[in-house]
Amino acid sequence: MAFPSSLAVRELPIFPLPELVLFPRRPLPLHIFEFRYRIMMSTILESDRRFGVLMWDPVEGRPASVGCCAEVIRHERLEDDRLLILCLGQQRFRVLDYIREKPYRVGLVEWIEDGKPKQDVHPLATQVKDLLEDVVRLSSKLSDQEIELPEDIPDLPLEFSYWIASNLYDAAQEQQSLLEMQDTGARLEREAEILMSTRNHLAARTVLKDTFNPEGP
Repeated sequence: MAFPSSLAVRELPIFPLPELVLFPRRPLPLHIFEFRYRIMMSTILESDRRFGVLMWDPVEGRPASVGCCAEVIRHERLEDDRLLILCLGQQRFRVLDYIREKPYRVGLVEWIEDGKPKQDVHPLATQVKDLLEDVVRLSSKLSDQEIELPEDIPDLPLEFSYWIASNLYDAAQEQQSLLEMQDTGARLEREAEILMSTRNHLAARTVLKDTFNPEGP
């Protein structure tokens, strides 16, 4: 989605989260209990209901510079003023500067988006989906459980690349790298590499399982 130049840069309240990366069009439930973030949420609920989510890097001791805007789509205020909120990822942004640190960070941000693909990325998206189906099939066999892909997987390559990235398990740094990419094809290529490595690992485990635990007649 393109934004008018007047909206290309804006102030945005920032909510850092340890080892968590939000992607566009993906849901994010949050339990808000810290006083400063209760203040922040009360403020944004009275305005456009948007704030920025940045992964907090414990190694660097600071938030990442690229994150995803979140929009509050539902909230519940508890008796002790804590909040339960459900957000939906919107557009990505890059922090240009921080204009306030207390009681919570407010950043000056610019929106970022993927460039126009130089070639058709639909075949690459199909390859990634095929690899994903292989991973699910092998995982089902190894766990002796029926695992099925959800029916609402996005069809468009850009949205599909975000969906894949958001579902990587225990890989926050890798997810951050994928979030920062501004090339849909490059993101899908990296996801294909990840899924291929996972598939090969699962296939090897499946061979071992079949070898040492052969099925009876």
